Amino acid sequence: MDKTATDNVSRHPVRVYYEDTDAGGVVFYGSYLKFAERGRTELLRHSGLSNSAISARDGTVFVVRSCTVDYLRPAYLDDLLSVETGVVEIGGASMTLKQNVLRDGETITEMTVRMVCMVMDGERKGKAARIPADARAALEDFSGLASLR
Repeated sequence: MDKTATDNVSRHPVRVYYEDTDAGGVVFYGSYLKFAERGRTELLRHSGLSNSAISARDGTVFVVRSCTVDYLRPAYLDDLLSVETGVVEIGGASMTLKQNVLRDGETITEMTVRMVCMVMDGERKGKAARIPADARAALEDFSGLASLR
């Protein structure tokens, strides 16, 4: 499975490793948050951006403000999953993302994640900042999520 970006959705493959599971081989609930983080990073890459470049250039980073997760079905050791990520809304300093984890085309986990652009240094360290204009423009290509299951 290749990393793809189509229909306003970034898709990233994730293989379930032993470290992602509990003693019974079922994916630990917190592992889905790691999978989602990888999906968000790949969304930026598909947009022509990277966390490190935004941080170095603008002194800002995207941080999770809130996350709602609905676990629909379990995943298991060695499963090949796909993390789908798309932008639902972009505000001045924040954005809302929809993320689904799928196995064989079936959605097994649904997440809504609110991200905030935050200043990393100086007197405004830890405060919200406007999303850089180029990042906003690139991320808008991943909005309009009618195709996200």
